[in-house]
Amino acid sequence: MCGIFGYVGSNRATPILINGLKALEYRGYDSAGIFVSDCGSVKAVGPVVNLESKIPQGMNGSTGIAHTRWATHGVPSEANAHPHHDKSESIWLVHNGIIENYNELKSEMQAKGINFYSETDTEVLAKLIGTYFDGDLKQAVLSALKQVRGTYGVAVMHDQDASQVVVARMGSPIVIGVGYDGNYISSDPSALLAYTKEVVYLEDGEVAVVTGSACEVESIKGDKIEKTTEIIDWDHTAIQKNGYAHFMLKEIFEAPKVIEDTIRGRVSANGSVKLGGVEAVLPKLKDLERLQIVGCGSAFYAGSVGKYMLKEYANLPVEVELASEYRYTKQIFDKNTALLAVTQSGETADTLASLRLGKEHKVLTLGVVNAVGSTIARETDAGVYNHAGPEIAVASTKAFISQLTVFALLTLLLGKERGVLNEKESRDIAESIVNLPKVLKSVLDESAFIEEVAKKYAKYDNMMLIGRKLHAPIASEGALKIKEVSYIHAEGYAGGELKHGPIALLHDGLPVIALLPQDDVYEKMYSNVEEVKARRAPVLAIANIGDEKIGKLADDVIFTPKTHPILQPIVTSVVLQLLSYYTGVGKGYDVDRPRNLAKSVTVE
Repeated sequence: MCGIFGYVGSNRATPILINGLKALEYRGYDSAGIFVSDCGSVKAVGPVVNLESKIPQGMNGSTGIAHTRWATHGVPSEANAHPHHDKSESIWLVHNGIIENYNELKSEMQAKGINFYSETDTEVLAKLIGTYFDGDLKQAVLSALKQVRGTYGVAVMHDQDASQVVVARMGSPIVIGVGYDGNYISSDPSALLAYTKEVVYLEDGEVAVVTGSACEVESIKGDKIEKTTEIIDWDHTAIQKNGYAHFMLKEIFEAPKVIEDTIRGRVSANGSVKLGGVEAVLPKLKDLERLQIVGCGSAFYAGSVGKYMLKEYANLPVEVELASEYRYTKQIFDKNTALLAVTQSGETADTLASLRLGKEHKVLTLGVVNAVGSTIARETDAGVYNHAGPEIAVASTKAFISQLTVFALLTLLLGKERGVLNEKESRDIAESIVNLPKVLKSVLDESAFIEEVAKKYAKYDNMMLIGRKLHAPIASEGALKIKEVSYIHAEGYAGGELKHGPIALLHDGLPVIALLPQDDVYEKMYSNVEEVKARRAPVLAIANIGDEKIGKLADDVIFTPKTHPILQPIVTSVVLQLLSYYTGVGKGYDVDRPRNLAKSVTVE
């Protein structure tokens, strides 16, 4: 993996391909390359600008494919960068995914005298297509794909045919953009926004021949498939920095608007809530006996907060599992069980595999998804879109708080439907949700102070975060953010777990960020902070305005407005996001593209 872009049309392909790759940079990568009809291939290690600087004058072909690579097989190098070619250097290919039986296929071809120049599984696929080519590129691709096991999103060209690009998908996204002066290919619909909003999504097992004026789709078995175009409902400015130093900062400051967009038309202050995406399955949700939530990274922590919400306010038994572990452990699928997948991209490989396992066992499948039209959004029985807009920075910020907001809405809905919340309780939650954008704006108004606090703590190599109940997973999410963008080793723990091991680490060089809103476990958390201070560890507390008690105990305090307990984790999260951002920037790191990380993990 990581990013694919292609163009077939009447314009010069090279600048379009480079712009497409730049739009995909946020996904993370270590090298890049392009192939243009009648002009050959150029590759470079490092950022896209390195590739751009190597492109010779006269690279004027009108058809091409391009790729940003995030190493899975083989180290970052020009030899391992895409595009890759067949034995005759006529067929060129870019690929996301993993070919699981590539060693077996490689050995078979080596026995026939075919040599390999790279360490990648992608070159094996290119060489394999070449062995089947007899003048019909589509048929060669189809024949080769029938021999491979694994996942792929591929775009394939022949150097003597500028009229077409053959694309295929199995477990890794491919989107075709329909334009006026040609057609476009991408692994991410947001990269198409500069050229078109009309797209065709390929499904698993589909192959398409893309020309400048048409897109013909069929199954890998050869059956013709009629596709309809869909519209990407995103603004092109959403993938621009608009004056901010980094996308991450822009996306943190979008928090009030994101919440407004997430709740628009879904909730009113009188306690009413309507989630159209789950309306058809509401009777089943009302009678649920068990909900399983799966996700990876920040989405897992969002699901963990959602578990607390739904158990406490909707009386719903909930389990949360890492999607990367879910299908490798025994699952019990009861009649009244539902499986809910949480994902920003809607393409996360492990989450998608977990969802499909649930579908195999006929359980109700749900999604909390940001990317409209993504695979998980299309494959679930029902779900709720975040409406957070494109998230470009690798570290999730606005999508995470939107996920928490969706869980609050879902909790309000099910709490009412299941008879757990009375009218007053429903109204209190709804009023707090409606007022949340104003609360977050007041937090963002304190960003200068939070930046100063971040400077003080950026000197440390290790940190610990503690919280209880809904704030226990927020402590882990905050630690993840700190690790991702500042490379400080940070760990999150439930406050009550301190004395079960982590307390052994405490000393005057290990600061603890304590999350202690004024809720029903405040006194317990306060005792935890006293334990920390007794070991001389510095304490940064995130507490509610008016809490004079903690102000006398902690070394530093960031005060936040108090809101309903179900929403307080969202407020705390924005503070932790700002802390992480300013810490990373203060240490001189590129917080938008942390090392070794990809935005959308489309391989297992």
